[in-house]
Amino acid sequence: MSPTRIVRNARIVSADDSFTGCVVFEGDTVRAIDPGTTAVPSAEDWEGDWLLPGLVELHTDNLEKHLVLRPGVIWNATSATVTHDAQCAAAGITTVLDSIVIGDMDNGGTRSQTYQCSIDALHACRRAGLMRVEHLLHLRCEVSAPDIVENFERYVQDPLVELVSVMDHTPGQRQWRDLEKYRRYTERNGSLRDSEYEQLVRERTEQQARFAALHRAQVVAGCHARQIPIASHDDTELEHVALAREEKVAISEFPTTVLAAEAAREAGMAIVMGGPNLVKGGSHSGNVSAGELAQRGLLDILSSDYVPASLLHSAFLLRDQLGWSLPRAVATVSLNPARAIGLADRGEVAPGKRADVIRVREVGGMPVVLGAWSRGARAA
Repeated sequence: MSPTRIVRNARIVSADDSFTGCVVFEGDTVRAIDPGTTAVPSAEDWEGDWLLPGLVELHTDNLEKHLVLRPGVIWNATSATVTHDAQCAAAGITTVLDSIVIGDMDNGGTRSQTYQCSIDALHACRRAGLMRVEHLLHLRCEVSAPDIVENFERYVQDPLVELVSVMDHTPGQRQWRDLEKYRRYTERNGSLRDSEYEQLVRERTEQQARFAALHRAQVVAGCHARQIPIASHDDTELEHVALAREEKVAISEFPTTVLAAEAAREAGMAIVMGGPNLVKGGSHSGNVSAGELAQRGLLDILSSDYVPASLLHSAFLLRDQLGWSLPRAVATVSLNPARAIGLADRGEVAPGKRADVIRVREVGGMPVVLGAWSRGARAA
């Protein structure tokens, strides 16, 4: 028989309520929830700490940060993967879709050197039992890249793929409408002469004209054939959302304007914004803030993007700064992302669901993860 574990005196956040009570876990499953208490001597006293569902992350570039530590410095992929995994667990993330860019606009750039070793290391670490939490794949497809269709066909068969996004980072549109901000981002690892920068913009614009529409259509068709959810990245104009709607895309990932977010809502798409955007009060690219979209009711899912700890923090900010109930706020980092990609077995604290939970204490106004459990096993 599976071992039974009982937690009492926990402030439980369910899908639609929060209350102090007990939770019974049996092996890797939540067996029961009770708003009362228990006299069972072995029950763990959580001393009024929050008991939340494990966080579900749809888009994080955090693995890339551990792979590429400095310009030109590529770290061992296994070491990077287990370090990234530990950081996710410590942040309360129990399901993480590692976002891997598989089309590179920079011919021979860093991403083209790391995507294969990233995916290989993920599989190797899972087989070796090294992962604290569950890692799946989000393939980020740069549709203006010459090699994207070849790479998509190579990796979309991977059984870990749960999400594909179509994106276009050509300067002058979408995320990079502001060419000055694009230049600053491009030069983060070293300055360019004006002629070099102008040539870069020219080349990328030419690539987009040549490849983007055709490649996007091929990737979208490949996803539908395999029933993989699709996200449209950085929608800005009404025509961007109209295209995504025509393609039956389910997720609007990081819309850059209120106009695009409103159109996505009308189209029935789930709207994803970045936790760092919410925590910092705005976008580093100068686009619409997550807070503004939340105020307008145009936010369904939060992503930690490049800061795992921002996921939990941003959920509590929705409560503290915008007046959302905690169940509604927590759903943006648990239930809503799980539902968006069809993971029906997790995302909420409920009987029959996976025992993916975290223990959280508020310290000086900051939510701190004291423990995380994935399928009932201690992860952090």
